[in-house]
Amino acid sequence: MSHIILRYGVLAGLIVGIPMFGSIVLLHGHISLTWGMIIGYTTMLIAFSLVFVAIKRHRDSDLGGVIRFWQAFGLGLGISAVASVVYVVAWEAVLATTQMDFIGQYATAVIEKKKASGVSAEALAKFTAEMEAMKADYANPLYRLPMTFIEIFPIGALVSLIAAALLRNRRFLAVPRA
Repeated sequence: MSHIILRYGVLAGLIVGIPMFGSIVLLHGHISLTWGMIIGYTTMLIAFSLVFVAIKRHRDSDLGGVIRFWQAFGLGLGISAVASVVYVVAWEAVLATTQMDFIGQYATAVIEKKKASGVSAEALAKFTAEMEAMKADYANPLYRLPMTFIEIFPIGALVSLIAAALLRNRRFLAVPRA
């Protein structure tokens, strides 16, 4: 089962990592934070569709059409973890290649949004201080790497949960036996 986790996990990670790397390197500074997030999370969902494919293929090809929930869920979580690690590596490559100040740009954008919402000067000062602390934390790889992992892994865990719940039913998308 580990070969399935590695194969599909790396493939899912590349599906999300390569477009992220390419689009940020090519469009550096020419795409809004909102559109970047929309494109990023859409790509993550497309990549994690491989979790469903892998569980179904394993169920139908290797297990005779039957898989238990926890086995399917574990397979999905393993694929999601590998894909998330590949995503983290791709993000670190983006930061190293572009010298992009992502967290600085993010902090500026959310501070401006908060300011536009009309919060009090005191609340804005407190929020700005929190953003400055986050920028300092983000500079530390021991903080940044897990934060990047947590950005993508919950989506994979949710897809794994749904796929395991659906595919544990042997009649769901069953392959007719000859």
